[in-house]
Formats: sequence, structure tokens, C-alpha cells
Amino acid sequence: MGWFDFSRAPAGAAVETARIPLFPLDTVLFPGGLLSLKIFEQRYLDMAAACLKDGSPFGVCLIAEGGEVGAPAVPHPVGTLAAIETWEMEQLGILLVAARGGRRFRILESTIGAGNLLEAKVELLADPPATPFPGDRQRLLPLLMRIVAEAGRERVPEPHRFDDASWAGYRITEVLPIQNLAKLKLLELDDPLARLEVLERFLDQRKLLG
Repeated sequence: MGWFDFSRAPAGAAVETARIPLFPLDTVLFPGGLLSLKIFEQRYLDMAAACLKDGSPFGVCLIAEGGEVGAPAVPHPVGTLAAIETWEMEQLGILLVAARGGRRFRILESTIGAGNLLEAKVELLADPPATPFPGDRQRLLPLLMRIVAEAGRERVPEPHRFDDASWAGYRITEVLPIQNLAKLKLLELDDPLARLEVLERFLDQRKLLG
């Protein structure tokens, strides 16, 4: 089945799992978001080459312990799949990559593979059902539209789904001036309406909404 497979949860519900390389970073990637990377460590150069060859994703997780460079970092358990969309090697040994966030996942088990590359078996978290942007959160829309306009299409490419609660919540959270741990908590929320509620409360307290 390629890089993913299906197993069974104890209750009998289907669980979609995947075996992926991990790229722990000091950032949080959201579904649909864009991530620009400058890759120079050999383990990640090899990872990117394998992903491009196989058309497979890698996993981005916020670092819990350690750093981006050197010994393998300890990642937080929930992250986001990243698919390489464009790449360029500006000079030998330095790869510039633009990756797009896909589905969220939870790490089930991890190992350190060849070249100190962290690898994991992950559970792919279900996408929430399409949820229309709620009428009682309309105060968030002008802010979201300003975010998208100021970022430009390169950072927030079309389609712009202003009527989708998940898409809107992810795009607002990406640019919030808050700690990465707080962004991770918002990523972990399964309910897009709950995410919008938290965002509105936060922004309202800081008088950032009209």
C-alpha cells in the first residue's frame, strides 16, 4: 500500500497509519499552510530526495527537546504531513524547498534511522467534516481577509476558502504572535468551531477585532 496502510483500533474502527520520516522544527505547520525550508544537513537532503523520488510526504513536528541541527530532537507527538511542491538547489549541498501542509498525525512510535534521521509510525488523524464558517464568528473575517491580502498569493495560495471554518482557523493561527506551544494546542483541536471560538476570545481580549 505504499507509505500508508490500515490497521484496526481495539474498538474495531479503522485506523489509517503511515511510516514517515520526521523533520522536527521550531515551528508549527498547519494543514494547507506553506513551509519554506533551507536544507543542508545530509540526513534531510537524503530525506527530501527520497520523498521527491517516491512522491511521499515527511512529517513536521514542533520540537519538545533539542534543536533543529545536530542530534535528533524529541518531537511533540502531534504534527502535520508535508509534501514538497517546489525545490531548488541554489548551490551544491543547499536545497531550498517549499512544502504544503497536509493531514495531521499523531506519533505512535519512533526510531532513529540511518544518518540520525528520525522515523515514525504515525496515526493519520481524520479530517473534520466540511464546516461552514459560522455566522456568530463574522468578526474574524475582516482580519482574515487582511491577513491573506498582506501575505500575498505566494504565502497563502488560492483557493482562499473564507467560508470554511477549518481553513480560516488555520490561516489565522499561523500568523498569531503567540508561542509555538499555543499554536500546537490549536492544531491539536479536532473541532474547527472550537478553534475559532478560542481565536475570537484571544483577539477580543487584545482589542484586535473591530
